[in-house]
Amino acid sequence: MSRIHYTRPSITELEVAYATDAARNGWGERCYDYIHRFEAAFARHLGVRHAIATSSCTGALHMGLAALGIGPGDEVILGDINWIASAAPVTYLGATPVFVDVREDSWCLDPAKVEAAITPRTRAIVAVHLYGNLCDMDALLAIGERHGIAVIEDAAEAIGSRIGGRAAGSMGAFGAFSFHGTKTLTTGEGGMWVSDDDRLFERVRALASHGRVPGQPRQFWPEMIGFKYKMSNIQAAIGCAQLERIDELVAGKRRVFEGYRARLAGLPLRMNPEPPGCTNGYWMPTIVVDRGVGFDREALLAAFAEAGIDARSLFWPLSQLPMFEARPENRVAYGLTERALNLPSYHDMGGGDQDRVASIVRATLGATAS
Repeated sequence: MSRIHYTRPSITELEVAYATDAARNGWGERCYDYIHRFEAAFARHLGVRHAIATSSCTGALHMGLAALGIGPGDEVILGDINWIASAAPVTYLGATPVFVDVREDSWCLDPAKVEAAITPRTRAIVAVHLYGNLCDMDALLAIGERHGIAVIEDAAEAIGSRIGGRAAGSMGAFGAFSFHGTKTLTTGEGGMWVSDDDRLFERVRALASHGRVPGQPRQFWPEMIGFKYKMSNIQAAIGCAQLERIDELVAGKRRVFEGYRARLAGLPLRMNPEPPGCTNGYWMPTIVVDRGVGFDREALLAAFAEAGIDARSLFWPLSQLPMFEARPENRVAYGLTERALNLPSYHDMGGGDQDRVASIVRATLGATAS
């Protein structure tokens, strides 16, 4: 029986053709052709004015935070359930990440906890759309406006997620995306910085090119210390092809999620929410077993491994990691990890593979609940 991987990309002859063209012809005066094409197409897709292709979402966050002037002594608020890549760029700049609790329904930032954590040193809020689930952006943007604080969207996992007509990543001061090989849209490694803010764009564009300002007549003349987070032309070529197929890719993720939801109906668990008026891109179908149900997450992971099925643990609360200060008062975040995990999901996953995964979940929950 074949192994079920937790995710894999969808690569067709279109991606191969574009990457081959970039490898053969994307040099000299054409060395940025696919990069510029990808940036323009991605900006159109999101409905924003500016997009800068980067080597990672982490790099996009780093440059955006730097462009906002965040530095030593500043505080940046994040949800406690996140991957460390959302917090690490804050520390690169000498600022302090402040981890607050998340909501039980979305596993994303709790706006009430955000407002309670604001101090005179707070400079930004990072809204991470976890696993495709959407933060309450209306509430967070209102908090940011009241306090004069930038709201940033980490949409690394949320391409395809929308609130009404607004795409995840398009609503804050800036947004950041990931195109890692596990993501719905992939370039292997890579990311994108996006914004409607013209001044912020000009600063990030300079930072992205070692501090060189466009139009500077002197060659190799930086105006500031910048970064090197540029995406390669070959990666961007793959991204162009993937973006042409984005509706198909998101639809595949949504189909897999709906298949799981039907197969797991009636079990004492919850999955990724999709509130009214929202669309969830469902990057990673996730189960959270109800409180009070006898459940051993490690037993389920072991059963998956024995059956040749990959699965992922939910992210740990960042404040539990050794480099940060513990915040056990974040009761929702601290209570989620042991009750949750991500199920395998890829665009062309068939019903038979979903049956195999669902049968393990059902058997393990039945055994542990008895």
